[in-house]
Amino acid sequence: MIPAPFDEARLPAVLECFYARVRADARLGPVFDAAIGDWPAHLLRIGCFWRSVMRGDGSYKGNPLALHARHAARMDAAMFDRWLALWRQTTAEMLPGPEAAGLQEKAARIRQSLQMALGFAPLAIRGRG
Repeated sequence: MIPAPFDEARLPAVLECFYARVRADARLGPVFDAAIGDWPAHLLRIGCFWRSVMRGDGSYKGNPLALHARHAARMDAAMFDRWLALWRQTTAEMLPGPEAAGLQEKAARIRQSLQMALGFAPLAIRGRG
């Protein structure tokens, strides 16, 4: 179920702007550029991911955890915070409030899930503190 109105037609522009910012970021850019060889294909794939997330329909069949795990050695916890900050900035600038808030909420959950799975979450979040 979609938590807020979601206009899928806006998503490609949001993703293009967001990933342009990610690629220009001094910390995130090199990691993403090393991981993604075909940016147009990535934007299509990530668009499918976000549509599936926002619809809640499970239509995306990829494995984001496995894809991120391949690059975990180049990541640190602060990078997840920076990724989320850029996502929040981009969605807030480009989308109406409820739509931006819905995408931001999902992104925060995704960040936390990836951090926990990859071992970057604080101990208290992982249930060890």
